Amino acid sequence: MSNTSKKSEGAAEKLGGKLKGVAGKVLGNERMEAEGRAKELKGAAKVEAAKAAERNKGKLEEVVGAAKNRVGAVIDNEQMQAEGRAKELKGEARQKANR
Repeated sequence: MSNTSKKSEGAAEKLGGKLKGVAGKVLGNERMEAEGRAKELKGAAKVEAAKAAERNKGKLEEVVGAAKNRVGAVIDNEQMQAEGRAKELKGEARQKANR
């Protein structure tokens, strides 16, 4: 399962928990309210775990891209430098998108 689908699953679980918690509060059912809150927190944790995994992928892309960029510069290969820089920027963007 991809991190994107894990994020979506977590967001859905978080929303479902929020709704259950509100319903429990409206109905005066403390157990339902507590179960909803627990489900909401579990969903939020899934979202954060997926974001962390994406940030890690982004950091790895950034490091690999930077290395390729530097090697390209040392051996005077402009294409390698450009590919490395592109990968580096892609990694930075992935990290930024998952803060």
